[in-house]
Amino acid sequence: MEKLLLIVFAIINSVFISTSAAREFNFDGANLHRRSTDETLCNQLIKPAGYSCTEHTVQTKDGYLVALHRVSSRNKDQGGQRGPPVLLQHGLFMAGDAWFLGSPEQSLGFILADEGFDVWVGSVRGTYWSQGHISLSEKDKEFWDWSWEELALFDLAEMIHYVHSVTSSKVLIVGHSQGTIMSLAALIQPNVVEMVEAAALLCPISYLDHLTAPLVLRMVGLHLDQMVLAMGIHQLNFRSKILIDLLDSICDGHIECADLLTSITGKNCCFNSSIADLFFEFEPHPSSAKNLRHLFQMIRKGTFSRYDYGMLKNMELYGQLNPPAFDLSLIPKTLPLWMGYGGHDSLADVTDVERTLKGLQGKPELLYLENYGHLDFILSTQGKEDVYNNMIGFFRSLGKYSSS
Repeated sequence: MEKLLLIVFAIINSVFISTSAAREFNFDGANLHRRSTDETLCNQLIKPAGYSCTEHTVQTKDGYLVALHRVSSRNKDQGGQRGPPVLLQHGLFMAGDAWFLGSPEQSLGFILADEGFDVWVGSVRGTYWSQGHISLSEKDKEFWDWSWEELALFDLAEMIHYVHSVTSSKVLIVGHSQGTIMSLAALIQPNVVEMVEAAALLCPISYLDHLTAPLVLRMVGLHLDQMVLAMGIHQLNFRSKILIDLLDSICDGHIECADLLTSITGKNCCFNSSIADLFFEFEPHPSSAKNLRHLFQMIRKGTFSRYDYGMLKNMELYGQLNPPAFDLSLIPKTLPLWMGYGGHDSLADVTDVERTLKGLQGKPELLYLENYGHLDFILSTQGKEDVYNNMIGFFRSLGKYSSS
């Protein structure tokens, strides 16, 4: 574990160097992996697999320009008819590419398209597909002044509105990990949930105080989130050249990298190791230090609440000493929900999932897989058989999809 702590400190140090001392080292960490205009998600992963894909840009109420990608089946027999719209929302340090890293028979984005769904894929602000803003540059610290709260109430809410507007249909939501935090927070909002037909949540999270991931707990205990912000780090960019070289050296016989992954996510029974190179070609994506701190606040306090700025600023912003909670009971009882979770997930712990279920008015359909870890739900070699067929059956059981 001490080796892992050294890794964490090296990561923080490398992020700090890459963002604040780039000129000294003659490279810009934020731009090191910037893709050209031709290197889009459609062109990189989706069109080469034989699927139709179009790019869309959505402007949030606070000025961010976030990417949506629309994917259609490679099956020409459907005659251009589009099925019900489904919006896929990724997790922390990932983006829309996470749904397409395996083969068409293994990746949820491809599977849903082949099943006739009108697939929309979101990528939140700060990821490589969504680094635009009407007035800010990603080099500005103000660009990174957000947490999952803004991702839920601005990014996801605007994506849902856009898909609903384009398709004239209520939207099916699929979220994984942080994407479920965002979904639950967004579904509490009456103006958002009225546009949603149903939601399927993979590794659902609203509480994190029973998280068991050893490395994450050590980072929380050391208050590394506060250290990062105190060092003036606002963007967490784990693809800087220094960090890539560091991780390469770590994985070159010094530490078993699978153990490092397990210490963060839990033991993954069915992770598709054949896509490891492709996985690290696209992941991880940047996020904000404020977002990490908000997640760590959830772990420490055992709450599902807005960002905690401290008592004085909380009083100024919220009119109370503690940040307001997101009340899960405000999600309508009539909204169909489906949840898939695993016994080996060290992030979405079963105890916390059960607490989430108690907070809801309705009773979601549940799929529990004892041997599944956090990444298995999106990157398993047998995800279609274990998870996705069940989810698709849930969607189809809703009958005629309403339009409005």
